[in-house]
Amino acid sequence: MTRLSHLRRPLLGVSTTPEGVSGAVVPVPMTATDRRRVRRRLSAPDGAELLLALPTGTVLTPGTVLEVRGDVSYVVAAAPEDVAVVRPRTMLEAAAVAHAVGNLHRDFVTAGDGVFLALWDAPLNLLLTRLGVPFTRETRPFHGRPAWDHEG
Repeated sequence: MTRLSHLRRPLLGVSTTPEGVSGAVVPVPMTATDRRRVRRRLSAPDGAELLLALPTGTVLTPGTVLEVRGDVSYVVAAAPEDVAVVRPRTMLEAAAVAHAVGNLHRDFVTAGDGVFLALWDAPLNLLLTRLGVPFTRETRPFHGRPAWDHEG
């Protein structure tokens, strides 16, 4: 069993880099919800079985090393998810959208170049449509938290 303790959560939208990792790195894709499930069995893309038994409340972040076997490191990666890709036209519009999305208790993370991501669902679609902000529904890696996670 793999046990991790004293994990620290970086700022949302920032991937951590596994330190001290040498040899092959196998990314293990996990959704925002999967990164909260810390007691389970999962299969890595190379077929290896990983057993997680982490303390309650642990949040895995992309870049976290799950296990090292020989010269192979298994590292958490953000899996592609159904997201709203928001492209605010101005900083004021970006602030208004971030405030409104935050009121839904959702993460609104930057994807670079003035683009922001939020996990897509019908209420978010309705909100963005009412605000008149340009957005599309796409499948992309998401580095934020699931919609129901209220920790900060």
